[in-house]
Amino acid sequence: MSTVAKQAVDKVASVPTLADVRGYVFDIDGTLALADKRLSGYQALPGARELLSCLRERKLPYVGFTNGSTKTPRQLSQALTQIGIEIDERHTLTPVSVAIDLFQRRGYKRLLVLGGEGVWKPLVEAGFEVVRSPERADDAEAVLIGWHPEFVLGDLDAACRAVWAGAAFYTVSKAAVVASREGRTLGISGALSAAVASVTGKKAVVVGKPSAQALICASGRLGGVKAAHMAIVGDDISLENAMALRGGAMSIGVHTGLSSAADFERLPVGNRPHLSLSGVDRLLEMLA
Repeated sequence: MSTVAKQAVDKVASVPTLADVRGYVFDIDGTLALADKRLSGYQALPGARELLSCLRERKLPYVGFTNGSTKTPRQLSQALTQIGIEIDERHTLTPVSVAIDLFQRRGYKRLLVLGGEGVWKPLVEAGFEVVRSPERADDAEAVLIGWHPEFVLGDLDAACRAVWAGAAFYTVSKAAVVASREGRTLGISGALSAAVASVTGKKAVVVGKPSAQALICASGRLGGVKAAHMAIVGDDISLENAMALRGGAMSIGVHTGLSSAADFERLPVGNRPHLSLSGVDRLLEMLA
């Protein structure tokens, strides 16, 4: 067999399949459920409840991982459970879950936070000293920007001053938009971090999807399942699909949120999800 032919065979053999999957990472907004434009009032998408029930029966672990930070993991778990999407608090992840792991490893203690309760509360509960903008904290070791629809000029001023003074700069997401029942909704953390970056010249480090840190956090909550044995299911080309392909996981794209079948198809061959499905109900059929 020629070298080229052998490489082609090896590439086909290495393509992940559902039979290889030992744990699932599900996006929430646009994948398992859709919220209103304020990212509340969830409605389950077709097949979501049944799919998670199937995975529980098969004892396959899963996490729900949103890039939103409007709610704490506990609040989000409760909101989803109310509509029959059963994900316990430990297996409900937000970018703040990732930030806590990362900030503890880096030894940060004092933080400046731009965001609502879903952003600052888990950090306080984890033991960090949290200053909430627009109060200033020029001596903060790190700045974290999350969902903050009520932001004012003072928030941006406080963040810029802390970054100028040497604080590390993080954001939950740089996504311009997120999926909701009203269609595309402004990604506020992305807009705010872009504003601070334009003033300070310092780029924000993303702690949410599709960062490597997010994949590490998900692996930990799945009981140590390696990326090669994960399936990452989501509606966003730049988030779930990108994280899966960069990390070596199986990528499953669904068409119930931001990205359509045509959007996935337009990607270069090597950047497409391994499966492109109309929704998680189709994944349930494949697992049945």
